Amino acid sequence: MINPPEVGSYRYIVLGAGRQGLAIAYDLARFGEAAEVALVEADAGALRRAAARLRKLVPGLRLRTIVRGIGASVKPVAALLRGYDVAVSALPYRLNPLLARAAVQARTSFCDLGGNTDHVREELKLDRRARAAGVTLVPDCGLAPGLGNVLAAHAVSEVPGARDVHIRCGGLPLQPKGPLGYSLLFSIAGLTNEYTGQSVVLEKGKLKRVEAFTEVEPFRGPPGLGKLEAFHTSGGSSTAPWTFRGKLRTYVYKTLRYPGHFDKMRAVIELGLLDLEPVDVRGRPVVPRDVFHAVAGPRLSEPGVRDVVLLRVDCTTTRGRGVRYQLVQRFDARTGFTAMEQTTGYPTAAVAHALALGQIRPGAVPPERAGLGADHVRELRRRGLKLTRRRI
Repeated sequence: MINPPEVGSYRYIVLGAGRQGLAIAYDLARFGEAAEVALVEADAGALRRAAARLRKLVPGLRLRTIVRGIGASVKPVAALLRGYDVAVSALPYRLNPLLARAAVQARTSFCDLGGNTDHVREELKLDRRARAAGVTLVPDCGLAPGLGNVLAAHAVSEVPGARDVHIRCGGLPLQPKGPLGYSLLFSIAGLTNEYTGQSVVLEKGKLKRVEAFTEVEPFRGPPGLGKLEAFHTSGGSSTAPWTFRGKLRTYVYKTLRYPGHFDKMRAVIELGLLDLEPVDVRGRPVVPRDVFHAVAGPRLSEPGVRDVVLLRVDCTTTRGRGVRYQLVQRFDARTGFTAMEQTTGYPTAAVAHALALGQIRPGAVPPERAGLGADHVRELRRRGLKLTRRRI
């Protein structure tokens, strides 16, 4: 049985009623001391289904639904956000800079799932304006980037002489599926964004750019997962390498998959099937990545997929001593939320609640600088996330 929600005085608006947006709204309704949760979605049918599910999960929830898309103008979006304590974006990352500007104009604090470091930097440039407006912007609040950054910062604060941080993270079906041994757990556009571009790491104390989907290495997972493989992807560390430059020797993030996924997707990448430059097909310009999304997306999507998320953050000294934070989360049959929805949506909602409480200073700040430490860890455990800490 699900415990009744914590009723309070805070008003939240969640933009996007997809997988992560629904998990965020659910968490805010249960743990955010919410007087009201508004859910915004352009697809009326999707919004209706999401609202019905939320009302079933959280009886008595004061839920407002708004059928609306987000255009290219700040002013009408600011009008939409005005009057809410916190706005949360679960929309595609390309919209987040506009939403952040609208939040400042509306004097509403704001957080999002991030995923693209260039867009995050646009949001962080709003620091002075956000402080003047008395609001706080925190991009990159999901799993990775997001929780990985927060745990890394917390671990560094706990380990005297911390020098090296290694983060490994992956969302996987409980059993390998299909030709890639993988099932989509979030948007395919987000996945291919991670699989291309560059990863930024700290190596010997210096920033280094590494091509995404390179430097594969074996990884031993906890019991039940066994052998995995880890490789560079873009965006997972976001701003953290810059934050820790001059403080750490190493900061490296890699993505986890089942063995064999790397070689198959590396071939797809080398064949140019994720390229963004249009090619001529019978006299028409076609973007290869658009074709991959259209063809592979439905084949990688599995309704009701049961999944597992593994996040491991190791922070050590030059002698190899330190702490390990590890999260192993599985599909929740009670709520129907996937592990990816829980581990992305719940940490984001916890940040939104902290914003409502005024626990993060005004301005625009990345998650590793937001001061989210032991209290945040306790909040995530309270939500049922299986987060452990041990010395190594």
